[in-house]
Amino acid sequence: MRLLPAFCSSALAWCALFFVPAFFPTAAGGQEQTVCIQCHGAQPGKNGLPVKEWRGSIHAANGISCHGCHGGDPKDAANAMSPERGFVGVPAETGIPAFCGRCHVGIMNEYLKSAHGQALGQGGPTCVTCHGSHHVLKATLDLINEKNCSRCHTYDRAAAIKDAMVLTEGHISAIEGKLERFRSEGVDTEAREKSLFDLRNRYRRLFHDVDIARVKQESGLIQRELGVIDQGLLLLDERDQRRRIAGAVVVGGLLVAALLAYLLKKTFES
Repeated sequence: MRLLPAFCSSALAWCALFFVPAFFPTAAGGQEQTVCIQCHGAQPGKNGLPVKEWRGSIHAANGISCHGCHGGDPKDAANAMSPERGFVGVPAETGIPAFCGRCHVGIMNEYLKSAHGQALGQGGPTCVTCHGSHHVLKATLDLINEKNCSRCHTYDRAAAIKDAMVLTEGHISAIEGKLERFRSEGVDTEAREKSLFDLRNRYRRLFHDVDIARVKQESGLIQRELGVIDQGLLLLDERDQRRRIAGAVVVGGLLVAALLAYLLKKTFES
């Protein structure tokens, strides 16, 4: 998409005035409607498709709307696509990594160092090849599959990389579940959550590395560090269990003492 001529800005203004916000549901993620969504969301065909795809994306779920990527003024129909307000259209193929990398810096750097990134502009894949442009899905190992990868090459290398990452994915998910349980019990997990956040980011960056040896090595290092977090959580569990046992013993002792006192009282009253 190229920057649109002035008459398109006028058309956008007309759309925003005609399609008043009352006709539109709240944007995904509870985000306030923008003039971009109001206008394009009501249009049929290719003009409305980006909004329809975006609504089911991880971006929408996290409250990231059109202007989060494309800039412009989301509240002013006349300037929604004004370059002076920072609007950018669809980037050229070679500019896509930098376009997405404004938010995903670490992942962009890993991509550019990889064989995929080295082939940028020469037929190699860009971010949107695997993730899509608007219906962007949450990054999981499910994105590495034969259907996606075999569009460009055989699946063997990708399958080996995926296999090396499966255990790490499961380990991260298990620790996330444990941390959630501890938080619900009022335990301070902030330090461990920060460590897991860093490790998760390191793990996510591996998605874009196509060097099997490096992926295996880095996965092993991440697994060891996840083990440290897991061990700490195990100690918390054991401490919590000891407290519960001690509490049960105390309560049991008090009940026995109360029962003895009651029996003694009954004995003296007889």
